Parts: sequence; C-alpha cells; structure tokens
Amino acid sequence: MGSEGARAVTAAEPVRAVYDGPGITSLLPALMGATDASWLPAPVRDANTTIVLVLDGLGWDAIERHPQLMPTLRSLDGGAVTSVVPSTTAAALTSITTGLAPSEHGLVGFRMRAEGNVLNVLAWQHEGTSKRAPDPGLMQRHAPFRGRPVPVVTRAEFRTTGFSEAHLRGAEFYGWRAVSTIVEHCRALAARGEPLVYAYYPGVDEVAHTYGIENSYYTSELAFADRLVGDLLDALPSHAAVLVTADHGQVDLPEDAWIELGPDVAPLVEACAGDARFRYLYARRGAADDLLVAAREAHGPDAWVMSREQLEDEGWLGPPPTSAIRRRLGDVVLAASRDIAFVDPALPREARLRSGHGSVTRAEMLVPVIAGRGRR
Repeated sequence: MGSEGARAVTAAEPVRAVYDGPGITSLLPALMGATDASWLPAPVRDANTTIVLVLDGLGWDAIERHPQLMPTLRSLDGGAVTSVVPSTTAAALTSITTGLAPSEHGLVGFRMRAEGNVLNVLAWQHEGTSKRAPDPGLMQRHAPFRGRPVPVVTRAEFRTTGFSEAHLRGAEFYGWRAVSTIVEHCRALAARGEPLVYAYYPGVDEVAHTYGIENSYYTSELAFADRLVGDLLDALPSHAAVLVTADHGQVDLPEDAWIELGPDVAPLVEACAGDARFRYLYARRGAADDLLVAAREAHGPDAWVMSREQLEDEGWLGPPPTSAIRRRLGDVVLAASRDIAFVDPALPREARLRSGHGSVTRAEMLVPVIAGRGRR
C-alpha cells in the first residue's frame, strides 16, 4: 500500500445525486404511478409488466467504454441517470426499493456507526463485538415498494439476511441459485400478469471487486451480463418490458491505489466506516474541528473533504436527516476524487478489493436506466 495516490488522474467536478427527478431514487415511484414518469424510457410507459433488472456495479461508464461487448444493452432506449450518495450497494439498493434518499431511509453506507459500534450493513453484523445487530426494521423504518407485495427475484441465500429485511421486507421472494433461473422466474411472473417485478444480479460487481476492471475477467462478465439481458428479452412477450439499471459504477483499484490516513489525521480518528472511497471518519471526543483541518491538509489533493455539517447543508445525501440518522454519518468524510481508496486500519482485508465505489465521480455516480420490450 502506498502513502500517496497511485494514479495521477485529474479530479473532475463531483456529480450530485438527483433525488427528485431522473435518478434511481425516483425510479420505482415513477413506475408505480406515484411521481412523474415522463423521463422513463418509452418501452415501459404502457407495458403490462415491467421487469426492473438491477445489474449491481454496472456503471454507465462501462457501457460507454465497451459498446462492442454489450450490443443488447446498447440497443435499449434510455440513458444515464444518477445513483445516490454514497454510491454504494447498501445505500443505493435501499433508495431504489423505498424511493427515498439515504438521509431519509438511513442506510448511509456499506458500514456505519449504529448503537455505538460499526455495523456492516451488507453482512448485518456489528464489527469487533459479539453484540447483537440492531433490528433491521428499526434501522430502516420505511416500507419497500410503497408497501406493495412486489415479487423479488434475487439470490436464494439472501432470503433471511438482515439487509434483505431492511430493504426488501414484505416482498414476494423468489430465490435463484443458477443464473439461468433469473430468466425463468421473470418469465413466469410476467405470464402470471405481475405489473412489476424486481430482479437482482450481482455478477458485475463481484468480478470487478475480485479482479479489477482493466482485464479480460471483467470484460467477459460484461459480455455475460449483456447476454443475460438478451435472454430475458427473448423469454418475454412484447407486452412486457425489461428496464435495466444499477446501483453504482466502478473505479479500478490496483494494490498501490490504497493509501493510509495521514500521520496528522489518524491520531484524531476514533473509528472509520463508510466505503473506502467515501470514508467516514469519526473523531475522538472534542477533535472534530481539528480532524477536518488535518484531513483537508493531508488528503485535499486526493479527495473532496467535507464535514458532517457540509454533507447535510448541501444535501449530498438528500434532505436533512433525523438526529438518529445524523449520528451514523462520520464527523468528516473523505470522498475520493482520484482513483485511490482510503485504508481503514480496523478492516485491512478491504484493501484486497481491486475495484471500489462510493464517491461522487462520474464513473461511480452515473448508471443506466434503459429499457426494451420482450421479443417473443
């Protein structure tokens, strides 16, 4: 791990999430007739059934960079919209299913402080303690899918997880173990006349985290995901539509992209959480102001360094949060502006990841909302 950013990538302007228009937060409310739907791709507007297929980790940047690998996706109607902040699975999937910004639903990162400990939201476990994890219904109090029993097609092992309870509770669960059964579940649900189906495939994200995004493993997975969409379109009648979206994009993270907190920063930090590219820093008692100054001095060239108050006042995560949700945010956040990631000393294995997300760069924030009709 290096002490400086590995890549001399010029920082662009940060991308702000759209929470009240074209963006993943508004997607399901628009499909369900609760908000303006004029921005949705034309194929879904009068479809009898819409399959919302979330391809975890498929950013718009990947579609633009590899058009030859994704002819099906490139043929669909629509374009890019914004994810949420932080651009990470726990926050973004919950925003998709609830129609709420992270500051409203409260799952504000991959890891966050809750009940005095760091909670790994995806594993739904407190770290470094045997303390029982909190009730998912208390951590995320809003009914997914506007309280309707929408069929959900996702991995079978997700049925009983705390995170599923937090962002999918009340849904009709259809678990898959082989990827081919995603298509069959969706075909059968469309034949049954379901107006809306939510399906989830994590392969792109998993391959990116394991191998990075600058190799044949990743490009092979992109081509596979494109074939999956094609197979789904082939299985559906013309009165059904497939809408493809994602929770976030990706940034490549070779080993030397991981950097330690600066020597003047680390002593002021009681704990870290969030994502490696949207790192929450929780200050030692009375040290929040000093931490902000030190973090800006040490990491300003590599990140947009913001205080908790700035996150709230500028609406990065949405409307002002409740006091309970506010406490889950770090006193300071390091939102990586270059292709680097910040090491959490309490979670060194995180640095094995070869791609990351969470920050507000274009590569992480822009995701597809594209759709086509069934071809059977």
